[in-house]
Amino acid sequence: MFTKLPAAYFAGVKVKTLQTDKAVVTVPYKWLSQNPFRSTYFACLAMAAEMSTGLLAMMQLHHRKPFVSMLVVKLEANYFKKATGVTAFTCNAGKAFEQIVDDCIADGEARTYTATSTGTNDAGEVVAEFFITWSFKAKK
Repeated sequence: MFTKLPAAYFAGVKVKTLQTDKAVVTVPYKWLSQNPFRSTYFACLAMAAEMSTGLLAMMQLHHRKPFVSMLVVKLEANYFKKATGVTAFTCNAGKAFEQIVDDCIADGEARTYTATSTGTNDAGEVVAEFFITWSFKAKK
């Protein structure tokens, strides 16, 4: 992560679980991830949320022919509670990403998919919910 995503590395973003259907990524509240309001800065929360969705998408692209490119085209978020500890973002969209990539390769048409990543604190309370729209296009 240090060489490819240095901001996430310094903010303390960590992959906790990575399976074909589920990813959990955490971000702590610490000096490098804080905002002036004594909670985790929204951009650090967004990094962890994006990573939880992006890892699942990338898993579906690995060794696929033809090559499929992916890009974030939209991000929406709802915040419910101050993030004052470790926030764990969970995305369960692995099967949906698999279907989108299969369809994209099958007909060569570009596709978009909006994945949900839900951030919870140590008490299991929802801190934030992110909706990240990914675009996929098979290269010819």
